[in-house]
Amino acid sequence: MSISRENVAHMAELAKLDLDKTTQERFARQFSVILRYMDELNAVDTQGVEALYQPVQHSVATRPDLIEASLERKKLLAGAPEQDGQYFVVPRILG
Repeated sequence: MSISRENVAHMAELAKLDLDKTTQERFARQFSVILRYMDELNAVDTQGVEALYQPVQHSVATRPDLIEASLERKKLLAGAPEQDGQYFVVPRILG
């Protein structure tokens, strides 16, 4: 399958992108190469091949969920430009 510059221009219009003709031509070539590769992959006989959820087995590193001491509120608030003794004070941004 081949993608034309007009196809790319149409996709760009739908995506509200402003692409010049040179970029459209380059994208058309790149999309066509990708689609040709997909056609090659589709032609591979996968009959009898078991589907894999994930081709690489990863082990998940876990750690125990322990309660630990955290920083004191006074120390955390000490570096704040503005605070009220309990919370950071920031400018209101919503009406």
